[in-house]
Amino acid sequence: MPESPTSPTKPPSPPGSPANTATPSAASALLRIAVLSIAFLAVQLMLFKNLHRFPTTRFLPPPARCNSTWANGEVEPGACEAGIIYVYDLPLEFNHDLVTHCERLCPWYSFCPYLTDGGLGRPAATVPGFSAIVPNASMPSWYNTDQFPLEVIIHRRLLSHRCRTTDPSLADAFYVPFYAGLDVGSHLWGLNATVADRDRAGTRLLEWLTNQTSFKKSGGWDHFITLGRITWDFRRYYDDGWGTNFAIRPGMANVTRLVIEADRLDPLDVGVPYPTGFHPRTAADVRAWQRHVLALNRTNLFGFAGAQRSGFKDDFRDVLLEECEDAGRAHCRSVDCSGTKCNDNATTVMNLFLDSRFCLQPRGDSYTRRSLFDCMVAGAVPVLFWRRTAYDQYRWFLPVGERGKEREWSVFMDRQALRVGNVSVLDVLQGFSEQQVRRMRERVVEMIPRLVYGSSSDGLGDGMEDALDVALSGVLKRFRRRRRSIAREEEGPPAPLVARRVNSTSTTPPASNGNNRQVIRRGRRRYVSRDRSRRAFWPHIRTVIPPAPASGRQSLQTS
Repeated sequence: MPESPTSPTKPPSPPGSPANTATPSAASALLRIAVLSIAFLAVQLMLFKNLHRFPTTRFLPPPARCNSTWANGEVEPGACEAGIIYVYDLPLEFNHDLVTHCERLCPWYSFCPYLTDGGLGRPAATVPGFSAIVPNASMPSWYNTDQFPLEVIIHRRLLSHRCRTTDPSLADAFYVPFYAGLDVGSHLWGLNATVADRDRAGTRLLEWLTNQTSFKKSGGWDHFITLGRITWDFRRYYDDGWGTNFAIRPGMANVTRLVIEADRLDPLDVGVPYPTGFHPRTAADVRAWQRHVLALNRTNLFGFAGAQRSGFKDDFRDVLLEECEDAGRAHCRSVDCSGTKCNDNATTVMNLFLDSRFCLQPRGDSYTRRSLFDCMVAGAVPVLFWRRTAYDQYRWFLPVGERGKEREWSVFMDRQALRVGNVSVLDVLQGFSEQQVRRMRERVVEMIPRLVYGSSSDGLGDGMEDALDVALSGVLKRFRRRRRSIAREEEGPPAPLVARRVNSTSTTPPASNGNNRQVIRRGRRRYVSRDRSRRAFWPHIRTVIPPAPASGRQSLQTS
């Protein structure tokens, strides 16, 4: 039967083709197999190394793909008495895609290296000179971490948290893993970036979130989010202002915000520590580092890492640089952080703090600086000039109070007296005895675990809490108080709940003093809880829907 016109015909083998060659010997066949195997392994190794140059974007399978109620294994009875967490699996545009396109996040340098290892950055062993100032035993705990990846760090940890559930009906708290800081940071300095660019992702996120059943049920008061930049980057009240309006939109009216610098007048802002480069895996790693920094022989009385800011009139950093210069090299050393010098060379800053008994901590572009936490992790005592730098910001993490607990671990100086020359930094710090300095340093070192974010998904263990543990404990306590408040309201006439910020019908911003800070009128009533270290501001929370009866959470006993 003749072949079909459309059937391919088999061409004759050309001379020299394998069909016309002799059958290869067994030795040559083995050689070819060996060469191909080596080539295959080399390609696999190259691909493996290249993959590790870029950030991991999806940390764990989304909850919808899990077969168990508990995302990370069955929970032992009583293990999660503090509360159960549900992590939303957001559309990829709100987190995954931002990490995937990490090269667009910063106009001055690639942010991609800082998003590796779940936001911790590359191991510090890759930083030139770092191994010379950190003991070998502690090197695996150190990373080249940027100051703005907190959203990624906390998301990764919560996805792996032992008390995370995939059943929202069991949850006491709902986490919203929107990388708002990464998003707005990519639009703050772009030449063609518009207000619409800065607001777009936040608007779309809230459209999605406010349509979720769990959010509708509570109005968002049992929800929390991380904002990886200072709060002022999310509080734009006018179209020509700075940043985005995400934090003041109606959908955020009841959501608790973990933010590296908070608005002290907004009870829903909770100040949490900046990420430092120290990310221990275990409590033993922390204790080893604590012993190391306490044993160091520090040659500088005080040090300062920062840069002069020519655009600021009467910049206080100039005063501190002059104080350091007047004290002389025998007492003070400074590091110039202009541009990205301190980002590019973390070794210099850490070496300064490890060699200093005190470190000067003025305000930065805002009231706080990451340098405060770098200083304390290095075991140096911070010298502060604004209460809002630490005392009014991080009450869940730093001991402060009427009894002057802040004097146990810090020094506060009157900046105006310093500016006019009535006092000097050198005189004040030399006024402390060696025994007093030792006690302050011991107190700082004791606080280190609460100021750092561990790298292990299981936490530090051995009963030691890191910064995330402290933050999560505070959030869950806040939500429990709110539930009790709702239960009391249901027993009697409900008290009116008043929104402190912008509500759904008014877009009038609060009065401003011209420095992007809100002016709150005196005489406003405050509600204080029995625990005087924290204030309960629940009357400020706006009721979105009539509160439903408090439902009993299902037992953690699993079959």
